[in-house]
Amino acid sequence: MSYEKVKQAKKTIVGIKQTVKALQTGHVTEVFVALDADVRMTKCAVLLAQNKGIPVVLVDSKRELGRACKIQVGAAVCAITEW
Repeated sequence: MSYEKVKQAKKTIVGIKQTVKALQTGHVTEVFVALDADVRMTKCAVLLAQNKGIPVVLVDSKRELGRACKIQVGAAVCAITEW
């Protein structure tokens, strides 16, 4: 279900740094985090999203999240934006 939501999103942001930047601008509606990603890497994005009241969805696999984002490699974090 979560992967389908990412696949159907009009605009996604892929990667930890880009997601954090988008969270700071306030245009993110939902954040997706892969459970097999390094927690030390994803912690910043998760905490920022939680502080802003943005839902964080945990998914099983970086590889599958990358595929849902239409990239050739795995993705630890991605975000759906409103614009």
